[in-house]
Parts: sequence; structure tokens; C-alpha cells
Amino acid sequence: MRHTDSIPTGSIPARSIRAAPDPTTPAATEPLPCAARRVLPRLAAWVAAAGLLFGSGAAAAQIPLPVTVAATGNHAEATVRLPFLPGWPGPVVAELLLDFEDASGLSPAALGVSAKTVSLYDPNLIARLPDTDLTTLPASLPMLVTVQPPLSGGLQFKGSGRVEIHTHWLPYAAGTRLRLFKAPLGGAFYDVTDEIAAGSVRARGTYGGFSQFLILADARPTPLVIASKLQRLRDRVDLLPAAEQPGFDALLDDVETALALATPDYAAALAAVDAVRTRAQTRAGTYIDNEWRATRTHRNDAGELAAGAATLRFSVAYLRDYGP
Repeated sequence: MRHTDSIPTGSIPARSIRAAPDPTTPAATEPLPCAARRVLPRLAAWVAAAGLLFGSGAAAAQIPLPVTVAATGNHAEATVRLPFLPGWPGPVVAELLLDFEDASGLSPAALGVSAKTVSLYDPNLIARLPDTDLTTLPASLPMLVTVQPPLSGGLQFKGSGRVEIHTHWLPYAAGTRLRLFKAPLGGAFYDVTDEIAAGSVRARGTYGGFSQFLILADARPTPLVIASKLQRLRDRVDLLPAAEQPGFDALLDDVETALALATPDYAAALAAVDAVRTRAQTRAGTYIDNEWRATRTHRNDAGELAAGAATLRFSVAYLRDYGP
């Protein structure tokens, strides 16, 4: 996919571009060439749309964004744009990429992807964030993406998948605090980041199921983030058959022990996190449920454990490399 300017190349022919006329001559009142008259209102509309959609305040709330989706095999891509003039697509805001281990019934309609702007000041949204002061929407990209496959769409997959939101509307810097958050419809958002890469920003995570995604700036202390991710993994382990719980609990204990040392043993902590993911994958399908279905009749415990381990690994490595 390409990010392109909203004004098509060549919209104004070279012969219509002239030096600014002297205002004292009659030529100064010459009308703009036809091509320029067509393009300038569109440019003005783009500027107005960007200001309206990504400005602050209530004006930016709940505006649907056009989404086009393509899917084949185990891969799907959705392109989110600014709404614009009929027949003249607006600039790309973001791309959503989804990769599955083993999907069936994957199609654009089966994914149920939508996007909209959200207000920086929406109290209902703010209440869903883990910290109303330290987790915040970037002013340049207050965008909510929803992946809500319809019950009758036929989508199902095994294991875990990878999600990426790629945008040029946010700047990348090493050690950035931008994070990918996920939530059930109307529920609390939690950090699922397992990588933030350049280009301008590629926010990536692992999933065992869907719903809504936000990119947030997360200023919470990293040890607090790690503690919340460990607790979320423990809560998922509690849902497993009783015989499966001790092995996972022991590995999570190893993570906590390694990080609690006066000089944290990051290598040991990361090894224990990796062992959680490996155990989830090797036990999947035989001892642990590992299938997600659009009918919501199956629980993908193995996929969620793998996803939780992936994001925990990211935070432990971030603590090692950048501190709290």
C-alpha cells in the first residue's frame, strides 16, 4: 500500500503555473486557470477536514472514517482514510494489518472492520483507559479501530495472530511511549504492545481475539505496567483446567522473582516469559483450548496466553533498555 498526497500528481498542468503577477497591471485580475479552480477548493476542503477530524474538543468525536478491506489466505489489510469529496478519496490515516496462524472463512465482510475519530475529552472513553492522567490519546491521531466479526460471518482461527496499525500521522522515536491498546466492545483498554517500530509508527501486538484498538501515549511507570500484565496472565491461567495451572503459575513466579532482585535479572525474566508462550503453544489444542470462532462459542485460552506473554516480554525489555 502507498501513502499518497490527496492532490493527484499532475492535477495542475505545467502551463497553468505562472509567476505571481504584478498587482498594478491588468493581468493581476486574470481568473485562475480552470484546473487550479478545481483543485484549490479540494485542498481547502482537505485542510478543513483534517482540522475538524483531528482537532481538539467535541467536534472531533464519533466521526466515521472510510475503510477499505482486502483479505486473502491468512492475511488481511484495511486502509483508513479521511472522508472527502465524492469520487476523490481522502488521504490515508492508517493501515491495519492482521496476520493469522491458521484462519478459515477470512474475508473483508467476515472481519467487520470499522474506524472513527474519538474526542480527547469524551468522558465515556476516558473512563475506559487504565489511567485517566497517564494514558492519553495523541492529539494528532484520536482514532478508534473496531474489528468485530459478525456472528454469522464464518471466521475462525487457531492460536494467535499479529496486528499492526501503521500511520504517518504520529512521529517515531526510540524509546517512544506510544502503545497499542485493545478492549472488548465498551470495555476497559489494556496494553497489548509487543513492538513499536519506525515507519513513521508501526504499533504491533499479538491477539487471541478481537475487538477495539487505540494507539495511546502511556506515561505509567513500566514496573506498574509489568505488574498489570502479569496479573492479566494470572487471571487467564485461572480459567484453565486445574491440572494446567501450576506449570504456568510457576513460570510467572519466576518472572516476578527475577525482576524483584536488587539488580534485576532481565535475562532470566525474559526466558521465563518466553517459556510461558512456548508452553501455551505446545499445550494448545490438546490440553488448552486454542480456537476462536465468530460465533463466540469457543474460548482461545492458548492464543490469549501467547498474546499476554508477547506484550509482557515487550515491557520487560523496555524496562531493561529504558528504565522505568
